[in-house]
Amino acid sequence: MSDSKKRATIVDVATAADVSIKTVSRVFNDEPHVRKVLRDKVLKAAEELDYHPNIMARGLVGRRSFLLGLIYENPSPNYVVELQRGALDRLHGEKYRLLVLPVESIAKVAGKIMSILRAAALDGVILTPPASDHPQVLSELTRHNFPFSRVAPTESLDIGPSRTTDDVEASRKMTAYLLELGHRRIGVIKGDPTHPSSGARLDGFLDALKTAGVSHSPDMEEQGYYTYESGLAAAHKLLDRSDRPTAIFAQNDDMAAAAIMAARDLDLSVPDDVSIAGFDDSAIAQIVWPRITTIHQPVYDMARDATDALIAKLENKPFNMLETHACELIVRQSTAPPASHS
Repeated sequence: MSDSKKRATIVDVATAADVSIKTVSRVFNDEPHVRKVLRDKVLKAAEELDYHPNIMARGLVGRRSFLLGLIYENPSPNYVVELQRGALDRLHGEKYRLLVLPVESIAKVAGKIMSILRAAALDGVILTPPASDHPQVLSELTRHNFPFSRVAPTESLDIGPSRTTDDVEASRKMTAYLLELGHRRIGVIKGDPTHPSSGARLDGFLDALKTAGVSHSPDMEEQGYYTYESGLAAAHKLLDRSDRPTAIFAQNDDMAAAAIMAARDLDLSVPDDVSIAGFDDSAIAQIVWPRITTIHQPVYDMARDATDALIAKLENKPFNMLETHACELIVRQSTAPPASHS
């Protein structure tokens, strides 16, 4: 026995709105050519009855699941949160739902990507780095005509709707800022080499140094993998040197936060003894102290707009194939002129 209120049905909505069941169905399926007065009556009745369409039932009728996948490999929890937040905010109030598909290595599953997506019964998928640049993944999806959109791709931008940003220019901007402060010995903690963004950010860094006429030694670069742990190990290597850098540019905020901890481990003050900069402007950049100077990468915006483009594609509505989002330099307390320049 239950005292809970009986769940409203499509028949109840039709009766309350004084329309046919077919009209109610057409409204909730977003079909065209339904008069506004009828649509408003149906939606008002549904709201009053607290009626919510059964998405699974609708999917069985139309052979659609109304599920969109978000596939990611990025190990940074802060980055992933922004991806999910952007996609979910766009889906708020929509008939579509989000299914998150984390993978350990997109390279290892690229050959069976279609099996993974079909097993999840998806209508479409949002690809994030490095999946959004993986040639085999793009080839398989295109060959099978499977709807997809891409977040932050760096290559083949004419394949599928893409929402991207300029990692090279953003990295160039951060490096130029460190140079303006007076830093000449700048260490770099690189991101995962399987992610094209890491190479692009290194290119921007080196280009800015070249433009300024500042020499750079590759031994001032340490390999990280976009994780806190890898950033900690890499920062220790850079800061343990007798000719340690006066500034460290970490290719994401998780590794920059780790570099701050490494400096503390060695009794170095940030930014008095060493400046530390990051990339992404994720939540951790404002949680640690000192707060991290970083590049605001519009991950939320790219994910939201990529989701929007995918929905438009599924519903045969117009969308832009390529949109580029601007990055912004965010100056906080983790950077300052080197001691000899202060």
